[in-house]
Amino acid sequence: MENIQLPPEATQGQGSQEEAAQRAQQEEQLRRDLMATVLDSPARERLSRIALVSPERSRQIETILMRMAQSGQLRGKVSENQLIELLDQMEDVQGKSSSKKSTIVYQRRKDFDDDDFDI
Repeated sequence: MENIQLPPEATQGQGSQEEAAQRAQQEEQLRRDLMATVLDSPARERLSRIALVSPERSRQIETILMRMAQSGQLRGKVSENQLIELLDQMEDVQGKSSSKKSTIVYQRRKDFDDDDFDI
């Protein structure tokens, strides 16, 4: 069998992907460290529960908190009550921007005996 070598462009693409993954991992670690310094323990727990249910909402909150910390708007650690107020404010803003509210629709399954395969 012959040894097959990849062209230089192919190996460079893999390197940039690895670098991008490392950069993303570093940014994620920086985000976690900043959240640990900005939020108190109950607020961090609440934010992690929010992330389980709605990761995009958690990211939005983290981004807002990072901006507030970088601009000096935060005086101390954010408590759970302050985080709840921030969530309420986000909900109000999103509610005003989109009039569409989420609704839950229940679809019940038909009984097993309701099929058309009566032989």
